[in-house]
Order: sequence, then structure tokens, then C-alpha cells
Amino acid sequence: MRQAPTPVAAQLGLIAATAILYLVLAQPNHPAALAWDMLLVFPLELPVIVLGLALLRPGRAGQAVRALLVAALTLLAALKAADFAMFSALARGFNPVGDFPLIVSAWQLASAAVGPWMAALAVAGAVAALALIVALLWWATGIWLRLRPPGSARLAALPALAVAAALAVAQIGMAQGRWEAADLPVAPPGAAFTARYAVERVALVRDTWADLRAFRAAARDDPQAERPGAFAALDTDLLVIFVESYGRASHDGSPHADRHRDTLRAAEAALRDASFAMRSGFVTSPTRGGQSWLAHITTATGLWANDQSRYLAALASGRQGLFHIAQDAGLHTAAVMPAITLDWPEALRMGFDTVLAAADMGYEGLPFNWVTMPDQFTLTVVDRLRDATQGTLVAQVALISSHAPWVPVPEMVPWDAVGDGRVFDAMAQNGDPPEVVWRDTDRVRAQYRAAIDYSLRVTFDWAARQAGPDAPLLIVLGDHQAAGFVAQDDRADVPVHVIGPPDLVSRFDGWGWHDGMLPPMGAPVNGMDTLRDRILHALGPNERAGR
Repeated sequence: MRQAPTPVAAQLGLIAATAILYLVLAQPNHPAALAWDMLLVFPLELPVIVLGLALLRPGRAGQAVRALLVAALTLLAALKAADFAMFSALARGFNPVGDFPLIVSAWQLASAAVGPWMAALAVAGAVAALALIVALLWWATGIWLRLRPPGSARLAALPALAVAAALAVAQIGMAQGRWEAADLPVAPPGAAFTARYAVERVALVRDTWADLRAFRAAARDDPQAERPGAFAALDTDLLVIFVESYGRASHDGSPHADRHRDTLRAAEAALRDASFAMRSGFVTSPTRGGQSWLAHITTATGLWANDQSRYLAALASGRQGLFHIAQDAGLHTAAVMPAITLDWPEALRMGFDTVLAAADMGYEGLPFNWVTMPDQFTLTVVDRLRDATQGTLVAQVALISSHAPWVPVPEMVPWDAVGDGRVFDAMAQNGDPPEVVWRDTDRVRAQYRAAIDYSLRVTFDWAARQAGPDAPLLIVLGDHQAAGFVAQDDRADVPVHVIGPPDLVSRFDGWGWHDGMLPPMGAPVNGMDTLRDRILHALGPNERAGR
């Protein structure tokens, strides 16, 4: 028979149990809130929980309530942790409706950044931490559930519970703007953050499903459907080239801008010498820090796909994307995607006649950690694709040398020395591995700065080499800004450069963009979802881009 704890032990147990509940309720969901003073904000849910448990009997009903409470608090702790990670990497919270598939992408990136063993250790640590939370919550709630307050205390606990619940509800309503503090008879002495977070998560799921219904309806209402004369003015290849993690930080407002602007000035001079015209501006990407495919689908379809659920809805909608419309116009479409190493069934819905994934590109060199091949090799694949295509080519190209972990960064080699890529092998083994570099935020930023610079130099050097009678029309743009702690810039804007023969580039003048490669800080910014229709207008019969 188990002995009853001594009064001192019982009191210490009660204090420890209360502290555990306090910490779980105080857990933040955003990096900006992670500070010691968060512990000074009293969680108004705490008295509701402990008084409610103390008033219950430890029978079946009490144990059922206890189990539900532990499950709910554990789920909310996990969602807060997911929010914290998403805010750190993508500058947005975790959406339970559409973001679970990102777990695979996160694993792949973590494996490349710190190695598979360290990534597996991190996953094991996260699972162990979650199990520890469950165990601690189960113990803490059991302490309060087994409490036997005397009759007078039970009578006092009932109105105290009602008051505590009312204060929590009042604070939630105040935080959500439903009423002001002046409207309340007494100011809540803390915050019911976790309860409000739960209410907002439920609302997020409900609103996401409603938003998806509206999104699907908008996808069916396509002003470009069966529009005659698409691409009538296009008399050369059109290449839409995404430069990974190339964002507004490369132009202004960050320590990266000076180096990248110098590179862009040099590129502008070389492109002018090659008789290319240029227009540059900014658009707002639907994502930050990752999920490049959201930028790809947004550009192609003209639908604002800012999360995974919208991405899947856009694919399923039957919406005619830029490449479907090019197909219907009798043009050959292609995707050059060196980051694709697994099956890519989405390609079947995106309108590509030819898909070149990593394994299809003939690269025999070593990978640069997550990056399967340097951008310079990828662009030689584009050359081969253009040579092999009969008729006009409309292609999407994704350059990935500037993808995290940015270690090591390749160097340019003479174009005629690229060959099968083995010329890059020594570079792929240079320097410290990612797990060393990523211990130092300043080194990560420096690697990012160098990687973007490499991608810009390679891309625009290659572009200048395309001069001649069959010079293509290029739309070179960033897919998204890098994570905020790397880019040191939280804006979602990315640069876009239209480069090509002057007669074609002049058709884009209605966009109000700047001549050259360096748009001014005050340049107009539209959403990336406007690009599809504006491209189609610019290249349609007797159309200009501003219409």
C-alpha cells in the first residue's frame, strides 16, 4: 500500500505541478516572444485548470477530463513549436490544413544542412521532448486531480472558478479586439494566450477551408481562358528563370545589397554591349524563406498560392497556366528542374511537354550538399534543350546554387570547360561542411551573400552569351526572399528582370519598370500573381504589357 506523502512533500508536489502547467501555458509561438519577461505574464487559464481539476473526482469522469486536457495541451504545445519553426524559416505560422507535407522538405533540408545523423538526432529529440511534455502534464494534472479540498474550500472554489473563467474570456475578447479594456469592470491580471491560440487555430482551420472554396471558384473564373492570339508576338524562345532565394535584400536595406548591386551593374553593362534591352522591377512573392514551388505555381497560373493547400488546389483546379496556354498556341514547353530528385507527379498538371529533373540532365559531378549541380551546368542544359527543340520553346528554369545551406559555393569556369560537370568536383569538397558553418550566423549570411552573387554572375554572363539572331526573351526573377535571419530583411518582394531583343522588351514598357538591372527603391510593386496575365498581354496580338 502506497504511503501518503508528507505535508511538505505534498506542497512541493503541488508547487511543481503548478510550475509545469504555468510553463506550458506560457510557451510562445514566435521567436520575438522568446524572452524571460514572458514568464512575468500570468496565464489566466492556470486557475481555471487547477480549480477545475481540484473540483473533479479522480474516477472515470475525472480521468477522462484529465486525458482530454493533457491531449489538448500537448497538441497546442506541438502547434506552438511548429509555429515557432515556421516563423523562423518562412516568416509565417503553421497551417494545420496544408503544411504537414512540408515535414518531408524540412527533413531533406536539415539533412543537407547538418547531416542525416544530426537531423535524425534532432527528430528524436523533438519526439522525446513531446513525450516528456505528455509525461509531465499527466503527472501535474494528476497531482491536482487527487487534491482533496475540504468542503468550505470546495464551496469557495466554485465562484473562484467562474471568476477565473470570466477573466480569461474577457482577456481573449480584448486581445481579439472585440472590446476595449475600458469596457471591462476590472482589467485582466495577465493573458489567456494559450486559450486564445486554441480559438485562433480552430478559426484558422475553418477559414482555410472557406478560403479554399473561394480559391477554387476564382480558379474557374479565368479571364485568359481560350483567349485568341496568345504568344502571337513571340518570335523567339521565352525562358522564365527563377533564381533561388534572390530577394529584395540584394537591392536595398541589407548588408548584402552593395555586393549584389555591383554585380548587377556589371551585368547591365555586359548585356547592353550584347545589344540586349532590359526592364527591371519588383513583385511580391507568396512565400518567404522557402517553398519555391509556391512562387512557380503563382507565376504560372496567376493564382495567389501562398500555402500548400492553395498550391494543391491550384493544381487540381484545371486552371490554364502559362505553359498550358503556350502548348495550346503550338509552342514546345519544358521545365528544367535540377532540384527534383524524386517523382514529380505535379508536372503532369503544369503543362510541360518536356521535364528535365536532376537525373535527366547528364550531370556526372559531385553534389554541393543539397544542391544537386551548379547553376552554370544547369544553364548549359538549357543551351542543349534550345538546340534540340524544333520551333519556339517556352520553359521554366529553376536555378538552385543559391539554395540553403549555401555550402560550398561554386566558382565559374570557362563555359567550354563545363562538360559533364566533373570539373566542379574539387569545389564541391571545399571548405567546412554545413554543420560547422551553420553554428555561426555571420558565416551563414556570408555564404548566402556569396551564393547569390555566384548565381547572378553566372545567370547574366550566360544571358549575354545568348546574343545573336535567335536571342531569347528572358524573365529572370527571384522565387522568394531568404529566411529573415539570413536576408536581414523581412519584405516578401523579389526582383524581376526582363531581358531580350529590344522590340520584344519594349512591349513590357507598360509595366512602369526601370530601364536596366537596378530598379529604384520606390519602384511600383505588384503581386507575383499578376505576372501570367501581364506576360500574355505583352506578347499577345498588338498588345502592350500595361493593359
